[in-house]
Amino acid sequence: TQSTWEIDGDDAKNLAKNGCKGVYEGANMPSTPDAVAVYYDTGIQFGPGKAANAGGVAVSGLEMSQNAQMLSWDRDTCEGKLKDIMKAVFDQCAKGAAEYGREGDLKFGANVASFKRVADAVQEQGL
Repeated sequence: TQSTWEIDGDDAKNLAKNGCKGVYEGANMPSTPDAVAVYYDTGIQFGPGKAANAGGVAVSGLEMSQNAQMLSWDRDTCEGKLKDIMKAVFDQCAKGAAEYGREGDLKFGANVASFKRVADAVQEQGL
């Protein structure tokens, strides 16, 4: 059954009809496959949850870094570091998509970037 938070194909068509420029998921895959197809077909930029949610993971990492070093960064420092991280995430997704002929497909690019990270880590371990 569909959750009340999901965007289905009909919802996505309404977003497109109303001039929506982008959908950036803040939950774990709230857009149905039909909705994602509509995004692509209508030119709505799609930021998949696996990339968009990286900010929460990054902030946790920044907190752990501060704690380990017994530091306390001010708000501007934390926001600057988070901005740099999120820009890098976007750039990696865009590069991964473009590298395989899918320019602008951030979901595909996020999958490529994720796969490459795991593959690099496996190789570094000598596996």
